[in-house]
Amino acid sequence: MAHHCEKTLKVNVPAEKVWQVLEDYSSIEKFAMTIKSSASVNEISSGLGAKRSCTFNDGSSLVEEITEYQIGLGYKMDISNHSMPLKSMQSEMKVIAIDENSSEIYMSAVFVVKGGALGWVMGQLIMRPVMKGIFKKVMTGLAYHSVTGKLVGEKLPANEELIKIIPA
Repeated sequence: MAHHCEKTLKVNVPAEKVWQVLEDYSSIEKFAMTIKSSASVNEISSGLGAKRSCTFNDGSSLVEEITEYQIGLGYKMDISNHSMPLKSMQSEMKVIAIDENSSEIYMSAVFVVKGGALGWVMGQLIMRPVMKGIFKKVMTGLAYHSVTGKLVGEKLPANEELIKIIPA
């Protein structure tokens, strides 16, 4: 049975600025603090069919391929070549304009955990909450990088730097 988790974050960043960063598909390490490097796996650098290999800070890795793409809005990805206890996983990232100076960033995932009933419980009680926390950090890093152009690194900036970007 599949699990679904999603998270949204309202930010004081124009949707166009966020989209410029999202569209640079093989550069997720610039704003996702858990990703050490990301490289294009094929000759398609953006849009439908673009594929990237992400290596995490702990040395693990996965491959993400864009399976649905809407210019200026977002994309859906299939996740493969990973060591997670998953049968399958699809994720989505998008940005929606609220007005000319603010937007809402959205992330979601649909995933099936290996291990039958025990796997389902693990997905529900552990993996969904962990993913939501990761989503918030990735979206925060995305908003910060979109405004400043600075690399996020392994730790998000201090709240004092984020307060103007992410309203309370």
